[in-house]
Amino acid sequence: MTTLVFVHGFMGGSQQWEAQRAALGAEYEVITLDLPGFGKNADLEPPDTIAGFALWVLNDLSARGVARFHLVGHSMGGMIAQEIVAQAPERVGQLVLYGTGAAGILPGRFESIRASKERAHTEGARVTARRIAATWFLKQEAALNYETCAALAERSSLRAILAGLDAMQSWSGVANLAAIRARTLLIWGDHDRTYPWSQIEQLWHSISDARLAVIPDCAHAAHLEKPALFNSVLDDFLRI
Repeated sequence: MTTLVFVHGFMGGSQQWEAQRAALGAEYEVITLDLPGFGKNADLEPPDTIAGFALWVLNDLSARGVARFHLVGHSMGGMIAQEIVAQAPERVGQLVLYGTGAAGILPGRFESIRASKERAHTEGARVTARRIAATWFLKQEAALNYETCAALAERSSLRAILAGLDAMQSWSGVANLAAIRARTLLIWGDHDRTYPWSQIEQLWHSISDARLAVIPDCAHAAHLEKPALFNSVLDDFLRI
C-alpha cells in the first residue's frame, strides 16, 4: 500500500487531518505527523530552521521503515515539504503543496512575522495561539472547527512558536522550485489570509509539472472548512 504523509503547518498537529485519514485510509497508508514542538510532540525541542524540520521528518519516516511516499504539506508544512524534496527528491512520489509558498518572509500575510513574534512575547503563547488560529478560517472564531484548532494550537509553547516563526522568516525555497520534478498539486483557499495568490502563482509558474486547485469560500484551512471537496480534489490527483 502506498504511503501518504501529511505535514501540518505552524501551531498545527496530526489531529487536524482526521477527515483526510477517514476518507483516504482505505487506499493509502496514511501517516499524519506531529512536528517537534507541536501537537503530540509539543514536549520535543523544535528546530528553528525549515531544513531542520525537513530532516526530522525524513529521519522519522526512515525510523518507521518508510522509504518512499506521497507528500502533503500545509502552510509551514508546505515549506518543509519543499525542503524534503530538495534534500531527498528520490523519496517523494507525488507532491501536494497546500496553502503555502516559497518565500518564508510571507509578503501579504495578515501580519508580518516580526509583528507575530513581538505580539507572542507580549501576549503569551495561549493568546497568540487562539488569535492566529482564528485567521485560518473564513468565519474566524465562529467557524465550526475553530475551537478544535485553537485547542491544538494552544499546546505550542512560546519557545516553539518563536522557533517556528524564525524558521519561516529565514527560509526561501525559490531557488529550488525549478528543480522539483515530482508531479505536483497546488491547493489554495481563495480567501487565504496567510498566503496570498501571488505566492501560489509563483509555485504554479515555477514548478514544471504543477496543476492548481482553488477551493472557493475558504481561508487557510480548506481541509477543515470544506473537507469533502478538499478530499475529492486530493483523491482525484493522487489516483492519476
